[in-house]
Amino acid sequence: MPLQLTVTAKGQLTLRQAVLDHLDIKPGQKVRVSLLPEGRIELCAADRTPSIARLRGALRRPGQRRVSLAEMKEAIERGADE
Repeated sequence: MPLQLTVTAKGQLTLRQAVLDHLDIKPGQKVRVSLLPEGRIELCAADRTPSIARLRGALRRPGQRRVSLAEMKEAIERGADE
């Protein structure tokens, strides 16, 4: 069932309680908006707890080569021997 929301003069939307309930959003919590093609958006509750998946690529630096699991294992074993 589509809902219609009205944009205020300040360019803001007020989400109806049904939308907040559907997203399980409580006052003070954050909402994530993803901009999609063709003028569409995706509205989701922002992560409440950090996910390990969000760390993917956090240590990557420009120009740094990728290291295979085998190379990581070898480095760990060398470090254990020292």
